[in-house]
Amino acid sequence: MLQSKQSEAFLAVIESGSFEAAAQVLNITAAAVSLRVQALEKHLGHALVIRERPCRTTQTGQMLLQHLQHSRLLQQGFLQDLNHQTHSQDFYKIRIGTNADSLATWLLSSVQDCLVHERIVLELRLADQTQTHHLLETGLVNACISTSAKAMAGCQVLLLGKMRYLLVASPNFIEKYFKYELNRNSFLSAPAVIFNHDDLMHQELLFQHYGLQLKQYPHHFIPSSNAFLDWIKAGLGYGLVPSIQMQDDLLQGGLVELSAEFAMDVPLYWHHWNQQSLPLKRLMQQLVPNAAKALAI
Repeated sequence: MLQSKQSEAFLAVIESGSFEAAAQVLNITAAAVSLRVQALEKHLGHALVIRERPCRTTQTGQMLLQHLQHSRLLQQGFLQDLNHQTHSQDFYKIRIGTNADSLATWLLSSVQDCLVHERIVLELRLADQTQTHHLLETGLVNACISTSAKAMAGCQVLLLGKMRYLLVASPNFIEKYFKYELNRNSFLSAPAVIFNHDDLMHQELLFQHYGLQLKQYPHHFIPSSNAFLDWIKAGLGYGLVPSIQMQDDLLQGGLVELSAEFAMDVPLYWHHWNQQSLPLKRLMQQLVPNAAKALAI
């Protein structure tokens, strides 16, 4: 049986990054935090913390961290359920991991009615769509939107649909950089717009077609879906944009697809723990079919 004070000390050290910061969180001395973590390590028979700056977990410590964070999320859900039954006027909080493009396009419209009718408030955590399932795995969210098709242990997964990305630019940008043809040399000189360092789609596309590495061509990092699109519309670069996000721009000629061969369909999946609250079930019942309709565009 894990002792709560020892577990709290371990969580505080890892989540705050040091024994001193954990001491401030727990309102005890750093020496007391260290003694509790040492007692937990002795009890389990494994080292749990790599004492660096910031502190990191060992492999066993990572397993314990995921267990404790998941347990904390379950406990928070239980207390919410209990409180919701006795105080029906209260709102129910659900934590969801999502990628920025889903948030900027279809997510809000897919759940807004449910949020109002079921009195739900959301705490959204942003990550690249290839990384959001780690938020669920570590117990930081109740559910997530991910490109991973494989359900983790204790979880279920449902296909939401495919988000289509098109490589686009403004007419003026095309006139300047791609006037004659699309080839390796033209992409070497044209500035790209990429979301952030975790966004690998653009890099994989140019490597697949032209063998180009990121360091070989100029590029902007714009970590905002709306600003990302504005950057391209302003003629500052070209990039991969969800088709659902720029329908009017394509129809009106403000943006032009460089080539249909660069189109990418990215499948999105909804992951959730086997044990879920009634509000989360109702949210999922509205989100899944609405997402399928939106992503069909």
